[in-house]
Amino acid sequence: MRIFLIGAGYSAQYFAQKMQPHAQAIYGTTRSQEKFDDLKQCGIEPLLFAPDAPDPHFAEHLKNATHIVISAAPSKDGDPAIKHAKQALATPDNNIEWIGYLSTVGVYGDHQGALIDETAPCNPSSQRSSERIEAEKQWLALGKEQQIPVAILRLSGIYGPDRNAFVNLARGTARRIIKKDQIFNRIHVEDIAGVLEHLSTQKISGVFNITDNEPAPPQDVVTFAATLMGVTPPEEIAFETVEMTPMARSFYGDNKRVSNQKITEAGYQFIYPDYRTAFTTMWEQSNWRSQQN
Repeated sequence: MRIFLIGAGYSAQYFAQKMQPHAQAIYGTTRSQEKFDDLKQCGIEPLLFAPDAPDPHFAEHLKNATHIVISAAPSKDGDPAIKHAKQALATPDNNIEWIGYLSTVGVYGDHQGALIDETAPCNPSSQRSSERIEAEKQWLALGKEQQIPVAILRLSGIYGPDRNAFVNLARGTARRIIKKDQIFNRIHVEDIAGVLEHLSTQKISGVFNITDNEPAPPQDVVTFAATLMGVTPPEEIAFETVEMTPMARSFYGDNKRVSNQKITEAGYQFIYPDYRTAFTTMWEQSNWRSQQN
């Protein structure tokens, strides 16, 4: 395998670390040269990326890759990577065998707490989720046109080392915001990496919800983490009165339970099937924050 990561962020870095023993090469893009050392520590050969002026070796490494994973976010102008992928696939000597696109369960919008699967209608409530749907369509169309398997991974709320309630409690920034009947799904970053390994090595295509088995109110997660830490959880705050950024508030506009049945039927077994299992393991193994932090 030769892997190319377009947008070598948090999730892509965990995938790279998982695949490092098995891949002949792993390249990854970043918009900041300051992140080069961090990417190299994950086994990624970094490339600077700007949509109209990528690294001079970008095109060569892209067409030589066997597996491509896209986690760079689209914008109102579209997906920043799609044109480069089209150019790579247009070369007769390209080696691309599989493409994975990291999307979000936000594309479904609000379903008033109902249980949904991949057949649910997409009614996004934010511009960024609308942009994700358009990007999904573009990648699926490209795969169909080129007869290459494309997998769309719709991720729920991502957590893992350095991104969890333990960190927020330690910093004093954790909040227990109460909105009646509000529920969220989550996914540990190691399971994102695991699903990517499962789908990419078997060259599986399709749209998959990548989410844990147990949607839960956000305040319950904070309380559970505080109990493990042996600290008092923060006071409850009513959603209607709390100060939040517009983006943070928009997350509470969507309320749904997301099924992961399709990915489990495709053969994937979750490392962390629920937040309690994950948080207990992170706390007992002291890996709720990375060694660098």
